[in-house]
Amino acid sequence: MLFENIRRVRERIDAAAARAGRDQAGIELVAVVKGAPTDSVRALLESGQVRFVAESRVQDAQRRRIELGAAAERARWRFIGHLQTNKIRPCLGLFEWLDSLDSLKLAEALNAQLEREGRDLPILVRVKLAERETQSGVAPESLAEFLTALKACPRLKARGLMTIAPMLEPVEAVRPVFRRMRALLAEHFGPREGPEPPLLSMGMSRDFEIAVEEGADLVRVGSALFEPPAAAP
Repeated sequence: MLFENIRRVRERIDAAAARAGRDQAGIELVAVVKGAPTDSVRALLESGQVRFVAESRVQDAQRRRIELGAAAERARWRFIGHLQTNKIRPCLGLFEWLDSLDSLKLAEALNAQLEREGRDLPILVRVKLAERETQSGVAPESLAEFLTALKACPRLKARGLMTIAPMLEPVEAVRPVFRRMRALLAEHFGPREGPEPPLLSMGMSRDFEIAVEEGADLVRVGSALFEPPAAAP
C-alpha cells in the first residue's frame, strides 16, 4: 500500500506540474509522518524515496527517532508545527529546517540558542491566511515589517514562506489562497532563481495538486501516503 500510494502521489504531482508548465524536478514531496505507523515510516525512509520528513510536535519526533534508530538518518527532518520557546533546544537537536516560524519572540529565542551553538538554521516564515484564531502565523499585511525585524536574528536564514490553507468546500476554493502566497513570495523574496531560490511550502494531502499548479516548491503529504486509498463510490 505505502509504495503504491507514493507512486500515485508522485504521478499526481507530475501531472499538476505539467498542467502548469512547471519542471516537476523542482517540486519536493515532504512526508508528514505524524500519526503514521513506525514500521511504515521506516520502510519509507529505507526505500530512499523521500528526502524530507516532517513532524509538528517535538516530543513526537523524539519518540519517533528513537523507534526508528539508524533509519531516522536516511532523510532530513523539517519541523512544521507551532514551536514553543521551551522546546527550542530539543527541536534544534532533531530538525534541520524549521518551516513554521510564526513570531519574533520565537525568532529571538531561536537566534540566541543558535548563537550559543555556533550554527545557522534555514527557516520558512508561516503566513496566516485562515480566519481561525487558533492558527498561528504572520498576517500578510505584517510580513514586510516581520522580515525587516528578522534581520536582527542573523542565525536564522529566511528561505521563503509556508502556509496552511483553510478547509474550504469545494477544495478548488483554496486556489486564490495559494495564488496569494505566490504573490507574497514574489513581493518579499524576489525572483525564484539563483543557487538558493526562495521556497514556497503549501499544499497537503487534500489540496496539493492545486498548490503545485499555483507554485508550491514543497508539498506536505501525510494521509495520502500512509492511509489506505478511499474506496470508489
